[in-house]
Amino acid sequence: MKKRLYIAAYVVVFVLLAVLVWFSFQSLTANSSSPVIYSYTVVATYPHDTAAFTEGLIFVDGSLYESTGGWGMSSLRQVNLADGNVVKEVRLPEQYFGEGLTIVNDSLIQLTWQNGIGFVYDQETFKQTGNFSISSEGWGLTFDGVNLILSDGTSNLYFLDPATYQTVGHVNVHGADGAIDNLNELEYINGDVYANIWHQQRIAVINPNTGQVKGYVDLTGIYQNNDPEAVLNGIAYDQTTNNLYITGKNWHNLYQITITPKG
Repeated sequence: MKKRLYIAAYVVVFVLLAVLVWFSFQSLTANSSSPVIYSYTVVATYPHDTAAFTEGLIFVDGSLYESTGGWGMSSLRQVNLADGNVVKEVRLPEQYFGEGLTIVNDSLIQLTWQNGIGFVYDQETFKQTGNFSISSEGWGLTFDGVNLILSDGTSNLYFLDPATYQTVGHVNVHGADGAIDNLNELEYINGDVYANIWHQQRIAVINPNTGQVKGYVDLTGIYQNNDPEAVLNGIAYDQTTNNLYITGKNWHNLYQITITPKG
């Protein structure tokens, strides 16, 4: 009888220890997946064309390149950072609504919103050198050195072969509370995808391999306006200087910022 009691006691202790270890593991897992919240500091403020409904923004060879949207107002432009003046511009036909923008080698690649088409331009001349079809809406576009990465306003990121523009994979972007919808303008920075979230004053920092949101850049208060559609949209990173630039649709300003984890 005593032997049975000892065995039963050992079993109870073992089960309790196992439960304790399981709960500890779950707690550690939850903590390890908690996103880092970043605050920002404005380093410099530059003028930005208030007529520019910014949909795509990149920094290449000392210049900003910007894709603007709007029916009959969409464009691809090269912009001088210091004064915000347009150095070079090509207007899209009025039936196209410009969206995300990136560069591969010496080719600028621009999405359209609902037209199912993207355009390819020579960086130097802005001459259109090609186009390609997309099977979804076009919102944001960036390049990770291997594949194009496209957002379509959902929680998905799609990977496209930069030679054929065919989809070769996708991930669903998610945080602790589930899928993150309305992914907009994108920028690939040091292994992560930075994504504007439409109508939010924050940028998601995403692991492109898993879709896990690693952090959020809280940009609350950086720009005030009364237009609900003049939202934060536009992320550009200078790989040479590590400078990070952000702006928004029809904003007066473009900001160079640094980010640091809160707390």
